[in-house]
Amino acid sequence: MPHPFDPGPVKEPFASLARDYPGADAYPPELFRVEWGPIFHRGRLDGRAKVLIVGQDPGQHESVGRRCMVGEAGQRVQGFLGKLGITQSYAIVNAYLYSVFGQPSHNEVQQVEPHVAPYRGRWLDALLVGSKVKAVVAFGDLAHAAFEAWLGPDSSPRVDVEYAPLLHPTYPEGSKAAGAMKKMLDQWNAALPRLRGALSSTDEAPDTTPYGDDLKPTDRAHIPEADLPAGSM
Repeated sequence: MPHPFDPGPVKEPFASLARDYPGADAYPPELFRVEWGPIFHRGRLDGRAKVLIVGQDPGQHESVGRRCMVGEAGQRVQGFLGKLGITQSYAIVNAYLYSVFGQPSHNEVQQVEPHVAPYRGRWLDALLVGSKVKAVVAFGDLAHAAFEAWLGPDSSPRVDVEYAPLLHPTYPEGSKAAGAMKKMLDQWNAALPRLRGALSSTDEAPDTTPYGDDLKPTDRAHIPEADLPAGSM
């Protein structure tokens, strides 16, 4: 049986971005796990992407899979994409190439922005400027801050896309507040109609069933084998 796989960033400008990336000079080891190596993307780099997902930072699963959002958060995001009717035409990047180490404050992480934002901006330029992407979703505060800084002011945004900053898929597990899961899913439900409306075509019919008060098994979706390096499955 054939096994589809993602060869990675082999074409320009992504090939150059994968060759020349910031390391410990930009990402201090006391704040980031640079020893795990950079994680660049998941999804389509060939111009087919209609939706861009911006995450925060890679975790342990991502360091093994060498792609963004392949763990529990990724399966929840994959289910979210299915509700848009997008099963292939997406790209995923993170605000940071390396996993955040420990529990640094938001201010500590923001201190690295002058060093990492220019490189991140080159990825966003390549994925968004003059592309087919019509909708962007940022999951988590760090992702939102990173994308908002690149996008620019509402009066003159760098690109014209439908943009939704949403709670991170693992927000309920990290929150101590009662009803955290419902809060996240209610927010996602509110964003889905306008994101669907921004897409002139989809890979398949959107799943318009709204989320309930808790995630069901059908709200998650497996990471496609074609998103992963050869031999990953």
